[in-house]
Amino acid sequence: MKWKLRRPRLPRASWRVLAWAGAAMIVMVLWMTAPLGLRRLRFFRVRQVEIVGIRHLDADQVLAALRLSPAASVFDETEPLAARLREMDGVADASVMRRPPASLKVIVREIEPVALVMGERGALAPVDAGGRQLPFDLAGLDLPVVRWGAGGPAGGDSAVIGLLARVQAIDPALFQTIDAARRTGTTRGDVLLELGDGAHRVLLSRDAGPEVIEAVVLVARDLAAKARPYVELDARFAGQVVVRRRSAGTV
Repeated sequence: MKWKLRRPRLPRASWRVLAWAGAAMIVMVLWMTAPLGLRRLRFFRVRQVEIVGIRHLDADQVLAALRLSPAASVFDETEPLAARLREMDGVADASVMRRPPASLKVIVREIEPVALVMGERGALAPVDAGGRQLPFDLAGLDLPVVRWGAGGPAGGDSAVIGLLARVQAIDPALFQTIDAARRTGTTRGDVLLELGDGAHRVLLSRDAGPEVIEAVVLVARDLAAKARPYVELDARFAGQVVVRRRSAGTV
């Protein structure tokens, strides 16, 4: 007697799974290799760049930093472009997105300017929270001027700039009213903030924290609500804000 051996058959469901898996693999391969071929086509060469997020930097500077070649394609690697932008002075972070068929979208996050200081050439220059000069045009910048104090040129006074940065982060409304800042003549190196209306000023220790700055804001609001005049708020003392109707004198 002869026996006929039969090969086991896969269920239809298994064949479907294999078919879908094979199709998925083909799509993945095409997705990964397509840019290599498409970037050679003239149709996908970059003809437009959209720049988002710049307020103080010039668009031409950003375009120049990208260093796009005439044959640049939207399917070229975007990370090298973003890395070039991050090397720019004044840029905190950047990313580049493709917009086929022929556009790139550049998203830039600038470093926040904190104050204006006297630069090496005798002109005012914007600086960040660390005191580093920023390549921003002064036009449109409404920032406190760090004046010379008892310790010498303000350009190197990181304590004053650091305090301004904290005020900017904690209460932007108060920060917008500051016209100038400088060290006082005390041995502790306290900081005097001159408010823009010319009628008020605030005295703070150079290491004043959020709770002190918030206390100054609350006192100022309360005095304004009650229409009580004052000239100076002195928050250099622990747990209190001294309100003076007259200035304590030269500090």
